[in-house]
Amino acid sequence: MRTIILKVVGTALVTVLLTYPFWAPGWGRGILGEIENQGPLGALLTIAVFFGLVALYCRSLQRTLALLPPTARAAAPASVWWMFAIPYNFTEDFFIVRNVAASLAADPTTPPRAVRRWAAVGYGWCAAQILSLFPGAAGYLGGAIALVLWAAHWIMTVRFNRRLARPRSLAPLAHHS
Repeated sequence: MRTIILKVVGTALVTVLLTYPFWAPGWGRGILGEIENQGPLGALLTIAVFFGLVALYCRSLQRTLALLPPTARAAAPASVWWMFAIPYNFTEDFFIVRNVAASLAADPTTPPRAVRRWAAVGYGWCAAQILSLFPGAAGYLGGAIALVLWAAHWIMTVRFNRRLARPRSLAPLAHHS
């Protein structure tokens, strides 16, 4: 029940931030205004490229869960596609990172330190993307940080996937720290 309340309240707060250009136009036009400034073709291209990258990232996370033994999974592999459920995704992304991290931690071949680092970077990009919704310099800074952390997280995910794709008999057992 607590998780549902967190998701509902988080989504409501994100919705408030996404819609501030309508109720507080003096604060700026937000991300939607930035996209609109690119003109129709530029906006369409920006949106298509961004969502294409999100789809590839989701596919990487889905592969991570699919490569883990079913007994280690804290969520179904397809659950990562909730990243497309705007504005709910801004809150759900934290839970996706948590579920994948818990799944990786439950796998005896995954080093705990690597899982903790992966989770920290994941939570960082989740928080920074919410900061990116704020007006002005805070929003721009949050957006820049979110993109850098998202890219780093994606690279870390691909590395996990390469290791997890090796036959289990070749994957070294992790030293628990």
